[in-house]
Amino acid sequence: MKNFFLKFQESFSRFKIKRQLLILYISAIVIPVLIIGTFLIVSMSNLLTNYHKDLLESDNLRVKTILFEITAQLYNVSEELSFDKNLQKILSGRYKIESPFLEDLEAFESSQSYMTNYTEIEDIRIYSNNPTINETGQLYHVDSEIEQMDWYKKAINQSGVFWVPFNRQDQYGNQYWNLCLVRKIPIVDSDYDAVLVIYLSDNYLKSRINNNAYGTSISIDDISVIYSSNRDEYGTEAFFPIDFEKKFYEYQGDLYVGKQKSMAKISTLNMYQSDSKIYICSYSTTAKEEINRIILICTLIIVLAIFFPGSMVYYFTNYFARRIDTLRGEIHRASNEEYNLVESIRGEDELSEAFEDLKIMIQKIKEKDARMYEAMINEQRLYTEQQVMEYKMLSSQINPHFLYNTLETIRMKAYTAGNREVATAIKLLGKSMRYVLDNTGSSSTTLKKELDYIDSYLQIQKLRFSERVNYKLTIKETVDVQRCLILPLLLQPIVENAIIHGLEEQEGVGFIHVNIYDDQEMLLHIDISDNGCGMTEEQLQITKSKIDTYDKNKSYHIGIYNTNQRIKLCYGQEYGIHIESVMNEGTTVKIVFPLELSEEA
Repeated sequence: MKNFFLKFQESFSRFKIKRQLLILYISAIVIPVLIIGTFLIVSMSNLLTNYHKDLLESDNLRVKTILFEITAQLYNVSEELSFDKNLQKILSGRYKIESPFLEDLEAFESSQSYMTNYTEIEDIRIYSNNPTINETGQLYHVDSEIEQMDWYKKAINQSGVFWVPFNRQDQYGNQYWNLCLVRKIPIVDSDYDAVLVIYLSDNYLKSRINNNAYGTSISIDDISVIYSSNRDEYGTEAFFPIDFEKKFYEYQGDLYVGKQKSMAKISTLNMYQSDSKIYICSYSTTAKEEINRIILICTLIIVLAIFFPGSMVYYFTNYFARRIDTLRGEIHRASNEEYNLVESIRGEDELSEAFEDLKIMIQKIKEKDARMYEAMINEQRLYTEQQVMEYKMLSSQINPHFLYNTLETIRMKAYTAGNREVATAIKLLGKSMRYVLDNTGSSSTTLKKELDYIDSYLQIQKLRFSERVNYKLTIKETVDVQRCLILPLLLQPIVENAIIHGLEEQEGVGFIHVNIYDDQEMLLHIDISDNGCGMTEEQLQITKSKIDTYDKNKSYHIGIYNTNQRIKLCYGQEYGIHIESVMNEGTTVKIVFPLELSEEA
């Protein structure tokens, strides 16, 4: 364990002080707070989510219980009505005059008081196809329109109870929706049919179900919504998902109500003594917002718990690190013999005391160095004077004017003697020497001057080798040779290399082509080709390696190596020389670098 701590301290001490303090802050504060905060946030989120889920499930169960209670009550009322003797007598009777019908109707109406005793019932209608009874009270004739209704056809063809939504209008045109119980009234010993429809009061349903905290939407079978906290949903398709294939469908989770993400509980109520199913959706549009708001508050608390200590640590770390960096920088400067230190560093602690000791030490060093520097200056002065004298002697020995005048004198003597070929050679040599001496040490020249120099050089070579050396200079018309800048003495080593290694061993007519052109990327291309002996693939690879890597033990290809390095140093590593060669066909050296124009016309 002790070895472990020693290794840890050794590894930790390799970091700078600022990084050490930041690592300690992150390890001791940030990570524990994040772990604990994340655990608390996740726990709080789960707790709140389960809390709202339980409330939604409780509200959904409350609505289901209310609906079951009401619908069961309406079913019991329908049972009593369907088997009421007075109603059976009216529906099966054949009345030739009105008075017996009115007597039977009065007996029926006095025996039933469902409309007044059950506030959940909004209306009761009995539809009959008995033509001998009058349409009055709850009795209605079945006309052709009623006969075509799906609910009427279904009621006639089955004996069971079912539930359907009915849409009605009042005298002012307002739309009303009611959940209605529909069943066929069995009439003994009669050819007539009758259907009972009991309307469940929407207002009563709303007073029982409505909850300000949660929204409720109820649909029946796969028909439509028969109750909703939002009246605009009445009669529309349910917005929540329903699997009608399941006998008892349930869902609890997230659900979009409109465009708002909400929490919802969906359950199924199998109607009492009926095949109809009611799907109840209880939802909360504020639960997610409340959970997110509480989570946001907890997150902000955690962020603040990290930010405020972090700000203090950051400020102190920077302050302390700046003082250490200042002290370290001054010590480094002193180690490099730079003794002009700052006056002081802020603070009055151990760092300030160490800095004062440094200043005292430097003062003593400066006093010792002053005496040594005085002796070195005297020695350097003598050496400098000696170098100046040697430079003047060397300059006088290679005075270019002396060389030009001498060559011109020789050229005139040759011309006077009638040897024009020698005179021309001397003239070209002098012109070449002047270009070389004028551009020694210069950083650039124009492409025109460089090409004039290459032309002179090739003319001299043609005088030497006659028909074994022929050449052609091709310049694209878009290249302005007067303004285009180039490194001086850049092309001569490559042309010389083409003559020595390409044409010297070539029998017959030798040819060198210098092709100059630019492109859309503002690059200047110079291709120098010969029709010499060329190289094998192995020789080509060796040559390519020689122009990229300098070999001090080899003297050949040094010129083309230097040219390649000059291009890369001046323009960048992506530019330089590329060589292509085919055995017995010739070699092409391609040069590419950025096109640079002088401002002078």
